[in-house]
Amino acid sequence: MADMDPTGGLWNWAAASSLTAEWVHGAIAGALERSVGQLGSEAAVLCDVHHVGGDFPTLIDVYLAPETIAESTAASAVAVRLGVAILLPDDTLDPTRFVLAGPDGGLELVHADETETDDGPERRHVRPCTGPVTGCERPAA
Repeated sequence: MADMDPTGGLWNWAAASSLTAEWVHGAIAGALERSVGQLGSEAAVLCDVHHVGGDFPTLIDVYLAPETIAESTAASAVAVRLGVAILLPDDTLDPTRFVLAGPDGGLELVHADETETDDGPERRHVRPCTGPVTGCERPAA
């Protein structure tokens, strides 16, 4: 799953609700136990939050993310704190496949339709990965 980010310290997520930057920053700070601020601040972790359409309208870009914490673990903890599902890329080359971190802390491999817009990627129609035909395996708990 999305735990081995080759860019080191950059996470790109989408939340299934329209959330303020302050709310997102607080949830990430609590999950990572580090200060989180907007781009240009002196916080340990930087975070840009912006909004698009689709089923996951809040895009969350986390910079300087700690490499000692698995991205899926962090996303799961943030999803619980926010009470909403978070979609993050998985580690395959399949552009329709994602990891869904649920508000209950669970992780699931899913497919989603993505449309690129001027405001950023909009994601819709999330559905579970099923069977060997799609190459999806269930994530380890």
